Amino acid sequence: MRPFPSMLSWTLLAALLSGCAGLVGAPGPDDVAFVVIGEDGAATARLITAADACPPLVVDNRAMPMRVRVPKSAIPARPGQAHTPPSSAVLACEAPVAAGSVTASVAGIALPIPKAEPKRIVVIGDTGCRLKGKEIQDCNDASQFPFARVAARAAAFEPDLVIHVGDYHYREDPCPADRPGCAGSPYGYGYDAWAADFFTPARKLLAAAPWVLARGNHENCSRAGQGWWRWLDPRAFQTGRDCDDPANDLLGEYSDPYAVPLGAGAQLIVFDTANTNWKGLPKTDPRRAIYADSYRKIERLARGARYSIGVDHHPLFGFGANRDAKTGAISLFGGDAGLLDAFGDVDPRYMPAGVGMLLSGHVHLWEQVSFASAHPTQFIAGISGSAEDTVPLPAMPPPGVTPAPGAVVEHMSSWIGGFGFMSMERTGPEAWLVKVWDLDGRERNRCQVTGKKSRCEVTQVKTQVK
Repeated sequence: MRPFPSMLSWTLLAALLSGCAGLVGAPGPDDVAFVVIGEDGAATARLITAADACPPLVVDNRAMPMRVRVPKSAIPARPGQAHTPPSSAVLACEAPVAAGSVTASVAGIALPIPKAEPKRIVVIGDTGCRLKGKEIQDCNDASQFPFARVAARAAAFEPDLVIHVGDYHYREDPCPADRPGCAGSPYGYGYDAWAADFFTPARKLLAAAPWVLARGNHENCSRAGQGWWRWLDPRAFQTGRDCDDPANDLLGEYSDPYAVPLGAGAQLIVFDTANTNWKGLPKTDPRRAIYADSYRKIERLARGARYSIGVDHHPLFGFGANRDAKTGAISLFGGDAGLLDAFGDVDPRYMPAGVGMLLSGHVHLWEQVSFASAHPTQFIAGISGSAEDTVPLPAMPPPGVTPAPGAVVEHMSSWIGGFGFMSMERTGPEAWLVKVWDLDGRERNRCQVTGKKSRCEVTQVKTQVK
């Protein structure tokens, strides 16, 4: 067996690769590098590049090899997809970043280093530009698709950690010929559409801090799941669990929850809800048993810390609103019925006792709900790029209206129609100061969180019309 190369050998290898860049395909200006946090807080450096080979990762001035996560290739079309334009071929590389590291870089791109006890956290969600059917967003207009601006503002907050609560990719259909606001936009599920929707506008925030990534319904297998598994999921890539072949979707649609330590007795529990059904899951639907199993794993993870924050895409304990097109009447809808069905089969509280807060997206608004009952406080941060919901929420739900059976609303706050991000600053073992920020960097609301309870200064944030 060959001896493992010395650190000096890797340094020489780095210089050799740099000198031979023209032969292997030099990393280019459109390459993207970032750090994703996975199970037990393990940090992984990722590089997505048009180059032909992975460059070394340099950590504390020492070069080490990056492994190929996915060979250079384009996203293959899934059978039956209506729109399958040619896709850019890219190489995905990765390597672990050891705890305690001080500096890291790859291909000349500086990488953020994880902190053992992150004190300042940014939460964003629902960030892509919607091109789907009749729902068309002007992706070329920064006022209509402001994710790059949101990302820059959030980076200026100087977070220790970024949490994305899901839905990264929205450019599914071609821009209509009569819509100059999105003319020329890439679309479909290849890297070009992913870059336009997420990687390019997120660049400043990707450089600012490591990321915890939740999977949204836009990343299920029938949509952008192929890109999710190739580039974002924190686990090792697994052929067959890549959403390429619908025959393997039973594997590709689901993944186990995992915990990310926050220090001082707290942790995140990240769980995959991409394939739930908001209408509910009959007992005969296999998804109901799969998500019930996920709940049991969440419950086991929750025993590993005194205080847990759940991170997923679909809110269990939040509200959305619909307006009747004929009468104008507004009606509220509650938490995801599919998850409530499945989780309720295991526990009528729907979340383990140790979970004090839930961070979600999916509904395109910002919202906070706290309960007189023993349910975790819910925050929704679906405000970071995709076209916003405009139907207002009430200051409090009508009597008897609840997002989940048994959940008794005590305090509620919302911001409708505004783009921005949410921040969390840790003030105690189970305490956080939550702030909501708009595109101009103005604080629009602040909330105090203690354990499972939260309360905000402003009940209904007014959206300024420009």
